[in-house]
Amino acid sequence: MGDHSFLTAEENGGVYSSGGAVNTSSVLDIYPLNHYYFGSKEALQFKEETLADRVLRMKLNYDIHGLRTCVQAVLLVELFKHPHVLLLQVQNSIFKLPGGRVSPGESEIECLRRKLSSKLSMSEDDSWEVGECLGMWWRPGFETLTYPFMPPDTKRPKECTKLFLVRLPESRKFIVPKNLKLLAVPLCQVHENFKTYGPIIAGVPQLLSKFSYNMMDYV
Repeated sequence: MGDHSFLTAEENGGVYSSGGAVNTSSVLDIYPLNHYYFGSKEALQFKEETLADRVLRMKLNYDIHGLRTCVQAVLLVELFKHPHVLLLQVQNSIFKLPGGRVSPGESEIECLRRKLSSKLSMSEDDSWEVGECLGMWWRPGFETLTYPFMPPDTKRPKECTKLFLVRLPESRKFIVPKNLKLLAVPLCQVHENFKTYGPIIAGVPQLLSKFSYNMMDYV
């Protein structure tokens, strides 16, 4: 799943932590990558648009619906005794967490399950175990960067992106559109790697730092 370097976490009775007592409520069971099956399906249709086109589309949507809310999933697998996050790669360049925009009248959880099914499953699937919200990112303007806080001078933010932890079962089929790649990338590689992965993905390891990892293949 890509030539990615990795670091080995310390092992403590099968649970990887930063030391001290382990709170079992904050332990993540992570299963090996080879427990999962990967297939492909018909390609998704993407709009060909420039940055100016995207800004115009966001402005029109904002005028109609107001604040744009997006939801993204953090899914983890184990490879070489290290937690890896699953990322979608678009056009061999852009990396994204699976997810998308919440439609009017749709709950955030419903949207995330729908988006996960459309990008990672063969059909509609509501079995995704969507957990807690790990963090929120705000876009003050249509052309500005996103921030993990609301800038103090922002009165009407244009977009809010919420990251949710999605716990994977021991085994699952991932069926991905042909024009997307699903990659397992080690957390140590994305950590603060803003240039390659952008600020949201690069901040995922910090959001997960409160958890300990239970590498199920080694318990």
